[in-house]
Amino acid sequence: MDRKYVDFQLVPDDLAAIRFGISPGHELCHAVRALHRPDHHPLHWGWMRSTRGAIPRADFEVLALLIRDDGYFPDFLTSTPTWDLTPEDESERLRDIDDERFEVDMTKVLVRTEGTARRAAVQRMLDHPDRARTMIADAWLSVWNAGIAPVWTQLERLLRADIAVRSRRIAESGIGGMIATLNDRVEWADGAVRVTMRIWSEIVDCRGSGLVLVPSVMGTSGCNVLTEPPAQPTLFYPAQGVSAEWARDPTGVADALGALLGPARARILLDAHEPRSTSQVARDTDLAISTASHHLTVLRDAGLVASSRDGARVMHRRTPLGEALVGAVL
Repeated sequence: MDRKYVDFQLVPDDLAAIRFGISPGHELCHAVRALHRPDHHPLHWGWMRSTRGAIPRADFEVLALLIRDDGYFPDFLTSTPTWDLTPEDESERLRDIDDERFEVDMTKVLVRTEGTARRAAVQRMLDHPDRARTMIADAWLSVWNAGIAPVWTQLERLLRADIAVRSRRIAESGIGGMIATLNDRVEWADGAVRVTMRIWSEIVDCRGSGLVLVPSVMGTSGCNVLTEPPAQPTLFYPAQGVSAEWARDPTGVADALGALLGPARARILLDAHEPRSTSQVARDTDLAISTASHHLTVLRDAGLVASSRDGARVMHRRTPLGEALVGAVL
């Protein structure tokens, strides 16, 4: 049997346009799949035990109509991921899907849907796109708030830790060396990122657009791709370091880091996922500014926090090493 693959072809200028992103939409879609077939997703059993009863059934069924156990789901459910894409951004964007894209994606869902009742439900969405967009966006936000929002802090730390490690790997072994470690279905081949697929082959010209690489905690079963405009070429891959304990209470993470770094430094490091000034750190941790400054100096000297000047303020944020440490505790 001929091997199937998607080749993301890159010219030299595109190598600088390879970037990482985070996709709340992709995480939610694969969470729906995990809830559909829990026996196929043992790493998420802890999360499912704590959230299954809280998810509104009717809203879950709206998403489950679009997201099958395997294979295609609408591209509009995963907008082009960015570093700072928020769940709120994703939900609001669903209300503004243009008519052409909605029809194309939903027609793909229709031809892949089995069962008379399910096909009729998808057809009704196609026939009434305005109502369908509102229904999908409302269901997305409802399922997110019940199922993902309570663990988003833990999940996002894992995603950012993965990106930090991959970024460091680029510095050590180059783009090709990093790409080869993403997944056993991904390789660097003659200036292209090649992803082995089950069903189809495609050559994607990334000239001028580059490629977005997106780690996933919920999508641990393999790789997914976005190849059709208007989406930017995107490769979703399983994040490293995902264990059955990933969804544990954040208090446990703080305690584990506290035993290593001390409670104050652990709190500062956990909160350093976005830049904060010394006075903000002091206020958030209820410390004197001089004490907060001392802890930040220790974390900076250890390579866990980076500091940069922004006008009169000095801003502090986790480094890739700090991201990796937080992710390892999870």
